[in-house]
Amino acid sequence: MNTLAHVLSLKKKYSTPNIYDANGDLSKRWYVYYSFRNPETDKLERQTHIYAGVNKFKTLRERKNAIKILAQAVENILESGYNPYEDEEIVSTSEEKKYTIEDAIAFSLELKKNTLKENSFRDYRVRIKSFEKWLYANGFENRTINSVDKKTIVTFLNSVLSTTSAKNRNNTRAILSMFFQSLEDNDIIPDNFVKKINVLKSNPERNKTYSSKQEVDIFNYLKSNDELMLLFIQFISYNHLRPVEVVRLQIKDVNVKDRRLYVRAKNKAVKVKIIPEILLSTLPDLEKFHPESYLFTPNGIGQEWTTNETDKRDYFSKRFKKVKDSLGLGKDYGLYSFRHTFITKLYHEFAKNSTPFEAKSKLMLITGH
Repeated sequence: MNTLAHVLSLKKKYSTPNIYDANGDLSKRWYVYYSFRNPETDKLERQTHIYAGVNKFKTLRERKNAIKILAQAVENILESGYNPYEDEEIVSTSEEKKYTIEDAIAFSLELKKNTLKENSFRDYRVRIKSFEKWLYANGFENRTINSVDKKTIVTFLNSVLSTTSAKNRNNTRAILSMFFQSLEDNDIIPDNFVKKINVLKSNPERNKTYSSKQEVDIFNYLKSNDELMLLFIQFISYNHLRPVEVVRLQIKDVNVKDRRLYVRAKNKAVKVKIIPEILLSTLPDLEKFHPESYLFTPNGIGQEWTTNETDKRDYFSKRFKKVKDSLGLGKDYGLYSFRHTFITKLYHEFAKNSTPFEAKSKLMLITGH
């Protein structure tokens, strides 16, 4: 009898959860299924299929990732002692209670890692982890995600507003809404209440145009103190580039012979721009550098720089802030201000020897507008 009891105790109570993915057919319902030993018959019996919102994902990549995460979640619950013959359904409220704040954030980050672009995911992760840190500092440690309500979010957003700006508060609200929407889509929470929180009216920061005197002061300062920053600004100014587009430039993107600049815009095809003579005359000899090296780096032209482009852009923004501080320029002035300033200056330069129509046409070749 003891031997029989020992044999019975060795029998697996459940099978490993499996995935049904309809051979990749997104028009059909995908689900996770498993079997559990019936205590009355002592046989493994197929249990109710588990969907948990995975069919809301409309791309193959997203749904594959979601179904894998769901299968792992089901297995974790079974390993924790869940019994369908004793407990509620696995996709019911009992499952929701098993998602701690840490679990819910880990789940969402895993999903977003495969659906967001690198920079977007980086911003998403930073803001969500900041929210998690705030929750723990305000008594939410070891609590479930369901304990976080609308009032909690409003309090957190107010703290963001008080230390930063309305724009940053609104951006944080958008990320939190995305986070809670992913939880709603996967039946972890019943409702994304963040969508009901209002967006504050914010005044965007202006990038004022530099006066002639300010322009001269900046350029004179840079000629004496930071020639690399000066060249960086000239690329923004004369080719009407955004700072992030400048940090993407590699040596191979600057074709001095044909006066062509190849600009990689985010999620778009490469743009070809004409390099004006006023910029060509300031360029150093680029042939001695490796084509794959970056044009602008902290250590000068044509070096390796492996950090992400957001950090690269921020590096040069902070480097320029030292110039602004030295010259007493306020927050309304930045690298973008040179685009506004020099588009006008470039037009007047072309207009000296061209008709207004010809000047505008030349300008469009450079700006892409």
